[in-house]
Amino acid sequence: MTDDDLTLILDIGKSHAKLVLIDAAGEVVARQVQPNQSARGPGYTALGVPALEAWLLAAIPELPRRRAIRRLSITTHGAAFCGIDDAEGLVLPPMDYEWDGYGEDTRAEWQALADPFEETGTPFLPMGLNAGLQLHWLQRHHGEACARVQHWLPYPQYWAWWFSGVACSEVSSLGCHTGLWSPTQADFSPWARRSGLAARFAPIRRAWEAIGTLRPDLAQRLDLPPDIQVMAGSHDSNACLARYLRSDPNALVLSTGTWCVLMAPGASVEGLDATRDELVNVAVDGRPVPTARFMGGREFAVLCGEASPELATVEALAEVMREGWKAVPAFTEAGGPFPGQRGRVLKRGVETSIDAVPQALRPALASLYCAEVIAAMVRRLDPQAAADSLILEGPLAANAAFCRALTKLITPRTLTISQDELEGTARGALLLSRSSADPRKARS
Repeated sequence: MTDDDLTLILDIGKSHAKLVLIDAAGEVVARQVQPNQSARGPGYTALGVPALEAWLLAAIPELPRRRAIRRLSITTHGAAFCGIDDAEGLVLPPMDYEWDGYGEDTRAEWQALADPFEETGTPFLPMGLNAGLQLHWLQRHHGEACARVQHWLPYPQYWAWWFSGVACSEVSSLGCHTGLWSPTQADFSPWARRSGLAARFAPIRRAWEAIGTLRPDLAQRLDLPPDIQVMAGSHDSNACLARYLRSDPNALVLSTGTWCVLMAPGASVEGLDATRDELVNVAVDGRPVPTARFMGGREFAVLCGEASPELATVEALAEVMREGWKAVPAFTEAGGPFPGQRGRVLKRGVETSIDAVPQALRPALASLYCAEVIAAMVRRLDPQAAADSLILEGPLAANAAFCRALTKLITPRTLTISQDELEGTARGALLLSRSSADPRKARS
């Protein structure tokens, strides 16, 4: 590898999309960030695909050393699928999983048709977090458009198709609380087959596989080498996990961002509680992974209000505890380990308003709250302590108050904090792009 061997990562989270250009030594050459916005779909709220396309067309030609890019690796959030036709392009835009206009009758109908938790590892989740519900609704309300769909693509593979023209699917997105996949059978779920959806998905490729090169017209428009290898891509939390699968197969990994996702590949899938947002994820190599999650980034923001997260210092955390401030779940309606509970703020055990908390202390209180929820998730997900360390990735790794609180709460486990300037999702996507085989054999 030389200085003319760069990798471009497209990392699309729910809140922001990032382009990260990385050299052969793994150092960041350039970074571009774009806020994500929803868009109006045909009767539903959709993800802002046109805005992201426009951003990519404008941002990529401005990247330095772009003629040295040799590969493109994509990772995105889950619960998003695109319907495409090779001639028409995007037939149906992906639904925003925060849209909740399905109606109770449609939701109940899908839940009656879908396979049980024991088959799919998929709990019934609020909003549109079950992508199977999204596709069921689309079939009912946009049957004509669905009939024109040649391939359903998970969101990472939509962007891989957009760049390369090659349609494929990949297991970490198919198995991300969709109801479409059976983790133990490593195949589409019975419901996905009965509904006819399984037959409409593009062929499955591994996340680390190069599926093709850039579309010639797009390479010219972006001023990129036409022989750039486009990888199949993966679900973002699973990209983060992939970097540890070889070095520590029992790793307990916490990926933070809009969602805090706790993955325990060394733990048992037995005993998971679907009502607590515990589920079976599917790693990029196909293995079932016990997982728990909550919308930690969003709840953190609610508790912070207008206060800067930089105020989450160890000193502020100590003051929060001295004054007896405490927050209890939950501050979104997106599921999590404490379903159906209303978020409350207490001072010395007496309920009060979040507005009563001094602005300077709100980020530390938010940090303590997130640490307590995650510690509870750790105790439930890995009760036998298959992992003696918890690896922390993402924005909360830079939060001193959160790290101090979580360290104490997970004792005797230790907390290993990623010092990587590159997000775990992007680092995992990079490592997958430079692996020609199973990530268990990839460099970490």
